[in-house]
Amino acid sequence: MDVSDLCLGGNVFGWTADEPTTFAILDRFLDAVPSVQRPFVDTAESYGDGRSEQLLGAWMAERGVRDRMVVATKASPRQKEHPLSAQEIRTAAERSLRNLQTDVIDLYYAHYDDESTPLEETLTAFDELVTSGKVRHVAASNYSPARLTEAMETSERLGVTRYVGLQPHYNLMERPVYEDELRDVVARFDLGCFPYFALARGFLTGKYRAGQQIDSPRAKGAARYVGEKGDRVLAALEEVARAHGVTGSAVALRWLAQQPTVTAPIASGRDVDQLADLLPMQDLRLADDELKLLDDASA
Repeated sequence: MDVSDLCLGGNVFGWTADEPTTFAILDRFLDAVPSVQRPFVDTAESYGDGRSEQLLGAWMAERGVRDRMVVATKASPRQKEHPLSAQEIRTAAERSLRNLQTDVIDLYYAHYDDESTPLEETLTAFDELVTSGKVRHVAASNYSPARLTEAMETSERLGVTRYVGLQPHYNLMERPVYEDELRDVVARFDLGCFPYFALARGFLTGKYRAGQQIDSPRAKGAARYVGEKGDRVLAALEEVARAHGVTGSAVALRWLAQQPTVTAPIASGRDVDQLADLLPMQDLRLADDELKLLDDASA
């Protein structure tokens, strides 16, 4: 699937973005994606207890654009004892299909690893969803290098549908967890990579600095990055952003998009103005010296 360079995060739908705002965000995103790509939106059954999926589904139905979109959602742990058991996966997928008002999910993730359920059971359940036509592709999120490797080898051994992608925590402020080991596994199995928290919980927007109080539900999460390294990264982002006439957010997303193995970073905006700050990443290309500046600042 030829997805957009930016994957729009649906975690804000029904949370910090109400229904009219969610529809406006999706309208703007749809308009901004080049015609040669398909707008890519990421959600999960746990976001707003299904409200995110419901709003996305309602918007697609009202606009008549389901066939233009690539929709990813996830089988989430919620309060389940064995989240990735065959029965829980089947139940979660049916719920997501209803919420999204669609007969097929383009990309279906295991939201978190479930070591209480054998990988054979999980992968066979995902395979059944694909062979039945309810899911096109399956992927992993928040898997360790060892478990991701085991999952890929298990699917090959069983002859069942394999994961095609990984959704890891990866951004300019959080590099080692992905780059030290996970990246090699992604490259080995030729997986797509869709990093979440691409803007470090909003820190890389530049709004969250020492001594500043920001009214945002993300403020506490972003505060962890305030400090010497954070200052270096923000300064480097500002320098590159000025040279291109774009926001630091767009530069941070393009840095991710240009990293080896990365397919499309995931980012969200709680209103159209916030989304507008992200969209220039689609046309932006960073030079080698700009990439090195950001690499050095975030090392």
